[in-house]
Amino acid sequence: MSRNLEIWGGVECTVNRVGDIYFDQLSFSGHDMRLEDLERFAALGLRTLRYPVIWERIAPDHPNEFDWKWTDERLIRARELGIRVIAGLVHHGSGPKYTDLLDPLFPEKLASFAERVAARYPWLDADTPINEPLTTARFSGLYGHWYPHARSHRAFVRMLFAECHGTALAMQAIRRITPEVMLVQTEDMGRIFSTPFMAYEASYENARRWLSLDMLTGQLTPDHELWNYCQTMGLTESELQTFIQSPCPPDIVGINHYVTSNRFLDERQERYPVCYHGGNERHRFADIEAVLVGAENIVGPREVLRQAWDRYKLPLAITETHIGSSRDEQLRWIDEFWRTALDLQDEGIDMRAVAIWALLGSYDWNCLVTQRKGCYESGVFDMRAGQPRPTALAGFVKALAHDEPYDHPVLDMPGWWHRPDRLRFAPVKLRDIGIATKVLQASSRTSRPREVIITGSPGPLATAFAYVCQRRGLPYRLFSRKNFDISDQKAVHMVLKEIQPWAVINAAGYSRIDDAEVNIQACQRDNVIGPSVLAAVCAEHNIPLLTFSSHLVFDGKQKNPYTETSSPAPLNVYGQSKVEAEKIVLSQWEGSLVIRAGDFFGPWDETNLLTLNLRKIFQGVDVTTASDVMVSPTYLPDLVDSSLDLLIDGETGLWHLANSGVTSWAAFTSLAAEACNLNLDHIVTVPASEIRFAATRPSFSALCSERARLLPSLENAIERYAREGRAAFGQHYFDPGASA
Repeated sequence: MSRNLEIWGGVECTVNRVGDIYFDQLSFSGHDMRLEDLERFAALGLRTLRYPVIWERIAPDHPNEFDWKWTDERLIRARELGIRVIAGLVHHGSGPKYTDLLDPLFPEKLASFAERVAARYPWLDADTPINEPLTTARFSGLYGHWYPHARSHRAFVRMLFAECHGTALAMQAIRRITPEVMLVQTEDMGRIFSTPFMAYEASYENARRWLSLDMLTGQLTPDHELWNYCQTMGLTESELQTFIQSPCPPDIVGINHYVTSNRFLDERQERYPVCYHGGNERHRFADIEAVLVGAENIVGPREVLRQAWDRYKLPLAITETHIGSSRDEQLRWIDEFWRTALDLQDEGIDMRAVAIWALLGSYDWNCLVTQRKGCYESGVFDMRAGQPRPTALAGFVKALAHDEPYDHPVLDMPGWWHRPDRLRFAPVKLRDIGIATKVLQASSRTSRPREVIITGSPGPLATAFAYVCQRRGLPYRLFSRKNFDISDQKAVHMVLKEIQPWAVINAAGYSRIDDAEVNIQACQRDNVIGPSVLAAVCAEHNIPLLTFSSHLVFDGKQKNPYTETSSPAPLNVYGQSKVEAEKIVLSQWEGSLVIRAGDFFGPWDETNLLTLNLRKIFQGVDVTTASDVMVSPTYLPDLVDSSLDLLIDGETGLWHLANSGVTSWAAFTSLAAEACNLNLDHIVTVPASEIRFAATRPSFSALCSERARLLPSLENAIERYAREGRAAFGQHYFDPGASA
């Protein structure tokens, strides 16, 4: 396909300040210690990067003291690799500790730093002095999230002016050294919707979203709808005239648009959780993601980019393309942006590039980087392996960079932001509140979306996969043993030939550990023969296979969590069957992904041991648990989501997936009971020797991974288990009568 649309990349490089603490995304991802990441980016075919030359990192203590070592190494290496750098000087920051966004000299100090950068790296031909100035001014000056933590319109306007003036002065300083340097000015951009009552606030915010770009382009003139607002909030006539007399228009306008960029304002706060409640000087209202309440699809990146083109008639780029979601949704998000940009080019709009943001992922944006919680969203590479692990996005980016076609079955379906099940609250028909929007197409890209086969219904693992696949928009066929005997090679051939799935998920198996000691043949059929047949037939059809093993393949003699390279030594028939299946499956089909997990617990499975015990505690019945059996339980929703991500990434071989943390069954039960506000007095702890199991269990079978720790902590999982269980089954989750 011939086109002149470039694919760029970007490293999340926010260095924001909260109080006296600086949060540095480069440190979080470890990129500050890995020069070789640039080679990874180049190997994808990326030839342009939005890349950090961050003021706070280079001159943190004094405006005339610089440490260029890190930046020298990276910019020189990027140049050697043929990578063009768009240098970012301030990324959601307020500058080093000797200035801030309310400092009257902030613009001059930034310009001085920018001049030093230009002098040291004269080959740089593009800069973003300040990333998303409007967003930064809002978070630092209007909402108080970031330093200097102001909460007023006056502070917001003053900060925004300082950022825009600083950008203009920085570009003047840079161009005195290298006159042809381009300004790539980025800004987050969405649209605000509202009820008729809140239309005045929506109108103001829809005008405000353009304010930084209007300043830079000289469009903030006396007839501008926010001219009087800016004056009322403290900008002088002389300051406002600055950009009219000497505009600094971007050479490329960079639009960053996220699923959450479009908002809906509703004075009926009672409709929404308190976390959405807010207000202004006049009224209280809810501010919610518009996608969660829109009864029809609302404006997306296509409309926002058209509006930016109509307003400025300047070249455009999508400078951040990221969604913190499952792998399939991340692929769909990139696909939509890329196709949108190509379509806009066909319409005559000067679209230059799409930048894949957060190549290494991002950290703690769920709390707007105001705390260090370690909440990670993976990107083109997943950092949870310690070293960057390429995800399915890497293949997509590489194909785009080389102008090659890319296909993945998950792209057959639209993203969640287009699907009807995205609604979380009472739907609002936007046309009914006076907003005319073009309805975006939400249909599948093909008349017959490719499916995944799931075996093992009605077992808890198969049920969980069906539930999650439905939620993630992954078409599936769910089979039970009655209608699909996976130990019958002929039947497996027939089903795979008829359905032509893109993957097979084997969630079937004999799971009655004690009964397996006497029902050896049944255990062997379900746990060994079935997976072996699936592997052989999947190999013939070249279909990826996902199947499951267990923590019970170990004997418990070591006291540190077992990894993928630990030697199995099962103590019971069930564990032996799982070890045998692992060996056969992995030897028969290199496209197999075998996952070992701990004991399951989850909100959709009422038969797991934890839930059964908590039900008894709720009823006032004592439960007996082992105090000396150490495990790492696995939260079923986490297991299924991560397994699907690995499957989509094309990962194979043996993986361990368990929520991080080692606990005894007694402590695990107590933690869960406490999270569910149940009476801990009904938990009776005894040594495992007093519990008469027919099958011998290892005293220690906790898991961890050498490949990547993909699941969150056990404490986090228990917290969600308690919350999601009630959401799934009602307030009295552990009351069998109430949850029926």
